[in-house]
Amino acid sequence: MKFYIINGPNLNLLGLREPDIYGSENYSSLCAFVESCCKEAQVECEIFQSNHEGELVDIIQSAYNNADGIVINPAAYTHTSIAILDALKAVNLPAVEVHLSDISLREDFRQISYAGMACIKTVKGMGFEGYRQAILYLKSYLVKKISLNG
Repeated sequence: MKFYIINGPNLNLLGLREPDIYGSENYSSLCAFVESCCKEAQVECEIFQSNHEGELVDIIQSAYNNADGIVINPAAYTHTSIAILDALKAVNLPAVEVHLSDISLREDFRQISYAGMACIKTVKGMGFEGYRQAILYLKSYLVKKISLNG
């Protein structure tokens, strides 16, 4: 089983950007955490990060026939990108949206998640742990789907 872990804009600045909201650990620490979670869950992963919407769309599209599922933190594109929503719908892979902060408790403009409309679950406000929960949920979902389909 293989997952694409896709991170959007400014996540490369973790540790510098608003540590009171996003924590003090850096992006390398997040990647190490995700790799460890996937190893524990016996899931192969590829981790991506881009500040560019089109590149994120390209990565999502490349998941088709290359991954079993997607964990995505679209970051600011959560609230603006119909292109990311359409890409997730087009590849038709189960996806779990994850956010380090609880976007439901933040600014009004963060209350809409376009990407989330194509996801089977959203995990928010758990910091790095949210990625573990997203990975475990996605694996469980896929295992259940495989057992139901024989």
